[in-house]
Amino acid sequence: MEFSLKTSHPVKLRSACLIIAVSEPRKLSTTGQIVDKASKGSLLKIIRRGDMDGRSGQSLLLHNLPGIQADRVLLIGCGKDGDMNETAFIKTIGNMSAALENCGASEAHAYITDIPVKGRDVRWKVQQTVLKMSHCQYRFEQLKSNSSDKKKALRKLTMNVPGKRDLAAGESAIEQGIAISAGISIARDLGNLPSNICTPSYIAKQATALAKGQKKLKVTVLEEADMRKLKMGSLLSVSAGSRQPAKLITLQYQGGNKKDQPVVLVGKGVTFDTGGISLKPGAAMDEMKFDMCGAASVIGTISAVVAMNLPINLVGIIPTTENMPDGLATKPGDIVTSMSGQTIEILNTDAEGRLILCDALTYAEKFKPRCVIDIATLTGACIVALGKIPSAVLGNHPALIKDLIQSGNQIEDRLWELPLWDEYQEQLKSNFADMANIGGRDAGTITAACFLSRFTKKYKWAHLDIAGTAWKSGEAKGSTGRPVSLLTQFIINQT
Repeated sequence: MEFSLKTSHPVKLRSACLIIAVSEPRKLSTTGQIVDKASKGSLLKIIRRGDMDGRSGQSLLLHNLPGIQADRVLLIGCGKDGDMNETAFIKTIGNMSAALENCGASEAHAYITDIPVKGRDVRWKVQQTVLKMSHCQYRFEQLKSNSSDKKKALRKLTMNVPGKRDLAAGESAIEQGIAISAGISIARDLGNLPSNICTPSYIAKQATALAKGQKKLKVTVLEEADMRKLKMGSLLSVSAGSRQPAKLITLQYQGGNKKDQPVVLVGKGVTFDTGGISLKPGAAMDEMKFDMCGAASVIGTISAVVAMNLPINLVGIIPTTENMPDGLATKPGDIVTSMSGQTIEILNTDAEGRLILCDALTYAEKFKPRCVIDIATLTGACIVALGKIPSAVLGNHPALIKDLIQSGNQIEDRLWELPLWDEYQEQLKSNFADMANIGGRDAGTITAACFLSRFTKKYKWAHLDIAGTAWKSGEAKGSTGRPVSLLTQFIINQT
């Protein structure tokens, strides 16, 4: 979809569809008042007779409004002005997208910057409009024999800005929004693919394809033999039961100076998680194809960074494997030695994400990172604690965590910090090894992060648990692409 900006008078504008905001109770926006005056009160007449009162979720499509050059006028309800916050604005854009989908217009001109959002400027509104519209238009139909008809879909949206001074910031917002949206779509595609297609080898091929023709991006793929030489016994313990070979994928983007320390992203890439010998219940097990969404978010983020040509050094590390219950699979009670030399008693083979991440986090040391952020669909306990609205963040460096939270608030991909106190480490005690891979039922998200913290002492580190936010279940089942927007915004802020 194409996005553009313009400063224009709504009455003289020739467009297939003119979009105007209406708030409660029956209150026209500034643009709406101008259009109403030009149409000799037509809008107010329609509103006063009860066809549109401005409630959130309402929309009304009008044709051939007198005195107006546009073919159609779409009224979008915004709710009460006092209730218009960031969440309400994004919801309004979603409603606008749904209304445009079947209105027959291939292009539209929206006066959405008229909508007042406290503390948010035109640039933010433009960027969020690009992100939400792109999200709403996303379809995963690659594997359907009959895809939906897109001939009448909206192809271009022009957003009006108040003055020419807003154009430069708005264009930058569009550029970033398009790049981030494309990265999100890549992550969603990878997450939505079935595990018989999206194997570790497939992810490696997609990473390699991303680097093709990109001078600043280099990809290397380590095979299981390479991992054995590096003594990655923890990662290999997870892949032992799978016929699909594990891969350790590294994407290195050099947009900054050679001597600049890179930001390192580590994404969990379990392409299907049966739980291994600690087998999961059968209900909703199909959703365990989403257990590689951390890996997908790393690829999506790097794609966005490459598209924007950001002046920063960035490394993505993706440990990827299946977790299967084969005769050679790791068993509860087995003890393995990680790349760091620390030994791990595996009490539950379904706590496998931390086992592949810990070796990848040790591997990250070689890049002498500015900071390391791991992203993983790690614990069901995170959903119990926080639901499916924010992702959890924990780590060993308060300033890094603060920057991540602020980046999430900035782009509406929110985080909530959980404590990482030393007292929780006691739950990982083992009678037979340096640590156990689980800490019991209590504080499961925290003890999982405690486990990872034992491999991150040499750098600034943060852990994002995206188990509740990486995908949706039910009728809307599918990957969300989170937290690509958060990660990309964080990286933008570092430049």
